[in-house]
Amino acid sequence: MSDQQVDQGKRTWLIATGCAGAVGGVATAVPFVSTFAPSERAKAAGAPVEVDISGIKPGEKLTVEWRGKPVWIVRRTPEQVAALKKNDSQLADPASERKAFPLPEYVDRETRSIKPEYLVVVGICSHLGCSPSDRFTAGPQPSLPDDWNGGFLCPCHGSTFDMAGRVFKSKPAPDNLEVPPHQYLSDAKLLIGEAKKA
Repeated sequence: MSDQQVDQGKRTWLIATGCAGAVGGVATAVPFVSTFAPSERAKAAGAPVEVDISGIKPGEKLTVEWRGKPVWIVRRTPEQVAALKKNDSQLADPASERKAFPLPEYVDRETRSIKPEYLVVVGICSHLGCSPSDRFTAGPQPSLPDDWNGGFLCPCHGSTFDMAGRVFKSKPAPDNLEVPPHQYLSDAKLLIGEAKKA
């Protein structure tokens, strides 16, 4: 009988030390594994940023930070995409041919996007670095033309951009909004800061 008590005691001791070891292992592993995620310093230096876009509804915008800049992800409605052609004659650079912010090769020139539904641009005006405001509603509004099809208004000096981030003529901003390198990892995941390899 005393042999069974000793075995029971050993068993309890082994279970207790095994559990304590497992807890210690997990406590050590969690901080170690978290070091694989890019640090804030790495993100600021330009590490790619993965974004879940599954919750963006048509007509909405999500803002994320990449390299210390705001990046806008706008899910355009079919009407907003269709209205882009109406703006061409009023734009300073409708085909994004200027070299200040070269358009990535894999981006469609008309919609300035990989998928027409989604616009991905750096939300900084090319004039003095202000951040334009959303003016997605079409129609006459203060500080906007009567035939406004939706887009962005920079409140500092009045530059206007369409729903593809293209600047209108005779405005202080010299260039369209920048399209950063990006790729779709899936229908719900977008990676900003890294283009798809050919």
